[in-house]
Amino acid sequence: MAGKDKNASPNRIVADNRRARFNYEIIDTVEAGIALTGTEVKSLRANKVTIGESYAGPSGNEIFLFNANIPEYLQANRFNHEPRRPRRLLLHKRQIDKFIGATQREGFTLIPLKLYFNDRGRAKVEIGLGRGKQLHDKRESEKKKDWDREKARLMRSKG
Repeated sequence: MAGKDKNASPNRIVADNRRARFNYEIIDTVEAGIALTGTEVKSLRANKVTIGESYAGPSGNEIFLFNANIPEYLQANRFNHEPRRPRRLLLHKRQIDKFIGATQREGFTLIPLKLYFNDRGRAKVEIGLGRGKQLHDKRESEKKKDWDREKARLMRSKG
């Protein structure tokens, strides 16, 4: 087994939305496929994507990923894609109904957390169903993170 690690994740993360867990209280997560064109996949493989400002939401009876920036593939010609076009998310009908109900009735938001390629080479996005945090909740989570970091440092120095 030279070169392979048993604990290594087969997923290759392309983009990560690190601010999402700070700004939102994530209730549930689900993996969804994305309907992409060929040049978009090539840009993803080159790790040229940002999902920090993106969000997901219903449009009709489907859920789309809005405002995700996948820049144009430089080697493509006239068949290139639009960088910020809405991209359809591939989910089961029951999941779509659950998310549409949660966003319309209960005030939740669908936030993309990670964009990655799975072990079969398919582009996937991890979507989180969350509610926005208030300022005092953000302060509390920051305080907890600082204390955990300080506690780990003290335990290391203690031996």
